[in-house]
Amino acid sequence: MKPDGELRGSGCKCTLQGICLSLLFYKMWGFLKRPLVVTADINLHLVALTGMGLLSRLWQLTYPRAVVFDEVYYGQYISFYMKRIFFLDDSGPPFGHMVLALGGYLGGFDGNFLWNRIGAEYTSNVPVWSLRLLPALAGALSVPMAYQIVLELRFSHCAAVGAALLMLIENALITQSRLMLLESVLIFFNLLAVLSYLKFFNCQKLSPFSLSWWFWLTLTGVACSCAVGVKYMGVFTYLLMLVVAAVHAWHLIGDQTLSNVRVFCHLLARAVALLVIPAVLYLLFFYIHLIVLFRSGPHDQIMSSAFQASLEGGLARITQGQPLEVAFGSQVTLRSVFGKPVPCWLHSHQNTYPMIYENGRGSSHQQQVTCYPFKDVNNWWIVKDPRRHQLVVSSPPRPVRHGDMVQLVHGMTARSLNTHDVAAPMSPHSQEVSCYIDYNISMPAQNLWRLEIVNRRSDTEVWKTILSEVRFVHVNTSAVLKLSGAHLPDWGFRQLEIVGEKLSRGYHESTVWNVEEHRYGTSQEQKEREWELNSPVQVDASRNLSFMARFSELQWRMLVLRSDDSEHKYSSSPLEWVTLDTNIAYWLHPRTSAQIHLLGNIVIWVSGSLALAVYTLLFLWYLLRRRRNVHDLPQDAWLRWVLAGALCAGGWAVNYLPFFLMEKTLFLYHYLPALTFQILLLPVVLQHISDHLCRCGGCVTSGWVGQRRSAGMPQSSRHMGCRQPHPFHPNSHSPGPSAECRRFRRGPDEAPQEPRGRSRG
Repeated sequence: MKPDGELRGSGCKCTLQGICLSLLFYKMWGFLKRPLVVTADINLHLVALTGMGLLSRLWQLTYPRAVVFDEVYYGQYISFYMKRIFFLDDSGPPFGHMVLALGGYLGGFDGNFLWNRIGAEYTSNVPVWSLRLLPALAGALSVPMAYQIVLELRFSHCAAVGAALLMLIENALITQSRLMLLESVLIFFNLLAVLSYLKFFNCQKLSPFSLSWWFWLTLTGVACSCAVGVKYMGVFTYLLMLVVAAVHAWHLIGDQTLSNVRVFCHLLARAVALLVIPAVLYLLFFYIHLIVLFRSGPHDQIMSSAFQASLEGGLARITQGQPLEVAFGSQVTLRSVFGKPVPCWLHSHQNTYPMIYENGRGSSHQQQVTCYPFKDVNNWWIVKDPRRHQLVVSSPPRPVRHGDMVQLVHGMTARSLNTHDVAAPMSPHSQEVSCYIDYNISMPAQNLWRLEIVNRRSDTEVWKTILSEVRFVHVNTSAVLKLSGAHLPDWGFRQLEIVGEKLSRGYHESTVWNVEEHRYGTSQEQKEREWELNSPVQVDASRNLSFMARFSELQWRMLVLRSDDSEHKYSSSPLEWVTLDTNIAYWLHPRTSAQIHLLGNIVIWVSGSLALAVYTLLFLWYLLRRRRNVHDLPQDAWLRWVLAGALCAGGWAVNYLPFFLMEKTLFLYHYLPALTFQILLLPVVLQHISDHLCRCGGCVTSGWVGQRRSAGMPQSSRHMGCRQPHPFHPNSHSPGPSAECRRFRRGPDEAPQEPRGRSRG
């Protein structure tokens, strides 16, 4: 039995639990007796602007049901996504294409459509509405975002509505967002980055490190990464946001009210949100891109052999089963890593160099060696040990290592790769490369080459199929086997020239090669070897590139690959964009006169340019006067004015001026991201003129005179406002400046005078 004390304690516990349950039940009963009421603040203007944006962008979105201008290019990429086929586009990272492909996926598109010409009618299996939906939504949501950005800049509701209405009715923005194009998506993420940063900046003043503070800071980094992921043009807005954030962080460091630990936390949070998160997301875009597109496609040849071998089909099908290590006696094809002007393989054939070239120079009349851009049996070479005569792999195989001497014997003609002190046909500063023919004259063979593995990890590394990038250095002359890129004349079948380049000229990708196809040779006789070169491989070996290796190569190819920059009939220069001296005919109905043109609203474009000019002049004028210690604006108004200019005028500048340095075909739609920032600036400038210039009359000039005369006045007196009533205000009946303003003009030591109208100082 339990003691009495324990029984009494357990009884007390049961009593307390019963009381708590009774109270809880009573409160729940009282809660259920009263109605549940939820109140919310709804900005009807924001709702109306969003509705009008959706209506203007989504109304009859499927018209025209035909391919419109650049839809012919983006549609191909969408089809590749639907079929999981790898492609490469040098216009930007893959996120923008994935956004468009998401629309096709949601609409059930199977990718079966021939995107071969502008104006082609879409077939019934193409979900036009779904494909154009996401760009249209991005364009529609840009309207309320413009409204919120101006409000977050602490300008009036009227200015915010004006900015949103300008975005709503701008012709070019409507046209671009109703088609399967990426400019509206880029503009959306640009504006989202600006809006998120402004909300974060305003949260910083009230509740740093709160949940909303973290949300808007993180969303800023996410939006910047998405902008860069849509098009490389997005990096300009990203850099602008980094500069603005860096300036604010610099001021934060100087805040003496914050401890060192708190300042460090602020800087760390910004670094993670604005640097680490965008970098991780950027990698994620490519990771998804490479995971989804796992099949071989038409752009494979641009990539390296290792990259091609990682794709399903194509080279992966050809190279499946190849031995990994190259040995003496191996039969290989050697691909130029440089891949310019086109991917090609080391090649030779029975034809010889002409005895005399067209310019009168002589040649060695040896067998031609070229670089051939197609798969061919004449691309096969045998790696021979110079100390032995056999052309087969021994048992066990003897692998070739970095620094070994080798001879490269052409498989179909059994002649060795050779170079000597004879000028190359198209590059006379370099040596001719040939396959040696013994003419029984005083020109001995010079066919020894030293193998150098460029991407080796040690000096004893083995030459590997696909993975190793190698150079061949001629032993006698120290020349390096190189693809010059020049096309040979008709006697060389327009194939690419191979030369011997001196080592002193430095390293270049055109001197680097890799083994693409590889087999172990087993036939010593020439006839048997020719049959063997045409037979499939037997040995199985697998190799995979890591994601970072594939990402690095794909990113590099996207940056260095240059598309056809030939002049287009609708291309234009950046100077023509500002004045709207150009347009683009997007679509023409084949039977009626219906047309779609990309053409901006001339009133908005000219007004935006004037607003930018006015802002620049006013900013310089205020800056000059502040240097003279004349403060025409209160400090909060000045900071608001500077921040608006940094984001709006700065956004225009970074999205427009870089095009003057670009050597690519440019179109009017390239100006649209810059135009959106100009539109945001227009109502800001108009409100500033209304608030600080029209209402102050001549006080800007008088402030200059007063400053000269009142050098000894207290700081608070020199900052005193000289407001006059607004001419349209109901009580604006004053005949002139106020007495306070007149006293400020006189200075403290002057006697009072009768009013004489405006000062001319």
